[in-house]
Amino acid sequence: MLYPEAYRAWSEMSEAVMNGPSPLSQGERELIFAYAAGVAGCANICIAHAEVAYAWGIENGLVEQLLEDFESAPVGDQLRPLLAFAGKLSVTPSEMSQADADLVFDAGWDEQALHDVIAITGRAAFMQRLVQGFGFVPLSREVAAEHAQRRVRLGYVNLYPAFREPDARAGD
Repeated sequence: MLYPEAYRAWSEMSEAVMNGPSPLSQGERELIFAYAAGVAGCANICIAHAEVAYAWGIENGLVEQLLEDFESAPVGDQLRPLLAFAGKLSVTPSEMSQADADLVFDAGWDEQALHDVIAITGRAAFMQRLVQGFGFVPLSREVAAEHAQRRVRLGYVNLYPAFREPDARAGD
């Protein structure tokens, strides 16, 4: 919030990627975001966005199950390739290939879905650098869940007073 000239645009991009039109639900996008952060080792972002995913209706604990044992986590066959793509892009981006994209397409997803996963994963990487660079510590689950409710209600731009649009809903 100290640098609104830089981060208002970031919040607007985040709003578009996470809450704008997409073949992925908002909950699925938050799940991918949290998973990408988790496999990259950023507990702060993983916890915060896992709670947002749960607030959007994703099964509570799914992010943790994915991180513990990806293969046995209860995720449908259509969503699993998106998560695998995000995980690989997060940890070994130089190893990405057309075969990774083909697995996404073979699961029935289109170019928009692939773009969204790439943008979500890139967003997670950027946020990881910010929070880890500034030395932020993870929120407790309870506080993260409270923040998640506000994020669902207000979105990414209106969550922060410095970026808030004039007609934003009150009640934060």
